[in-house]
Amino acid sequence: MMGQSIMNRIRCPLFFFSLFCLSGVAAAADMEITPFSTFNQSPLVQIYGLPSDTGADVVPPGKVCVSLNQDLSSNYTVSKNTHEQITLDGETYRLALAARYGVTTRWEVGVEIPYLFQGGGFLDTFIINWHNTFRLPQGGRDSAPKGRINYSYRKDGVQRLLVDQAASGIGDISFTGGYSLYDVRDTEHQDRLTIKGAVKLPTGDSASLNGSGSTDLMIQLCGSMINYSEWGALGVYGTIGGLAMSRSDVLRDQHKQLAGFGTLGLGWGPASWISFKAQLNSNTPLYRDSTLDELSQSPLSLVFGGALRLPDEYLLDIGVAEDVAGATAPDVSFHLGLSKRF
Repeated sequence: MMGQSIMNRIRCPLFFFSLFCLSGVAAAADMEITPFSTFNQSPLVQIYGLPSDTGADVVPPGKVCVSLNQDLSSNYTVSKNTHEQITLDGETYRLALAARYGVTTRWEVGVEIPYLFQGGGFLDTFIINWHNTFRLPQGGRDSAPKGRINYSYRKDGVQRLLVDQAASGIGDISFTGGYSLYDVRDTEHQDRLTIKGAVKLPTGDSASLNGSGSTDLMIQLCGSMINYSEWGALGVYGTIGGLAMSRSDVLRDQHKQLAGFGTLGLGWGPASWISFKAQLNSNTPLYRDSTLDELSQSPLSLVFGGALRLPDEYLLDIGVAEDVAGATAPDVSFHLGLSKRF
């Protein structure tokens, strides 16, 4: 049953991704294949320092890359056992402004400033109809109150978490850096390998889940390979890294202070102005002392969509993320990312 549920969740994204690919026209192309700048938007996960930038590129010296990324996520899961009960019902809006500056041919520095809103939202009816159309499990969403926010966790009769009022504000600000280890391009290939890191500061309000209350240190190894041919650009990219965190204000006694994460993606650019991509994001559990999937299992989300090169060399990413591991990520997240180098 678990395998069938996972396949049902994967089938719909892959169906649309296949349609996208078939709709393209093979032609000479130089569209670069870049990752979606997004990660797991679960309210209990996105407050930590998991990276949104997993690209293997480094900004050229003297240049600035500015990006604006927006994620709209719908959460619904309810689980309980003899000792625990969790409800994650609400919507998260995350708007992040990021800038990266090329210091030398190998070094870059940057900053990311997120703004978050946690609330009841408006997507419940849409998600219910989506699940009905593609015969996906509702998990009780169709019988729950619509448009509410209720992030609640009880353990052994003690309320460990309760957020039932909408709130917004600046999230946890991150300072980033990158160092290029390898970057070679000719007319047919481009291969890159880069080390990137970040320090996330506890600037967001942890009581409303706009921050974690912890200072996080992230380091990752990012790689990409792109092949250019008469059929367009075909690329594969990935990252692996680690996250070290101080004591969190959120489920403080159960929060793990070390975690690993990874990303794997592939894309095809049939023309110089468009590409289609699919990406898997995962990380090790961020909490311990729980048998509930929402806290104890490794999340796995699939992001699919593509990118458009707009006039003036703006790049627009459009993606939809689905939870494929069951209750470990939002039911659905809609991602938009706009970036440009100056």
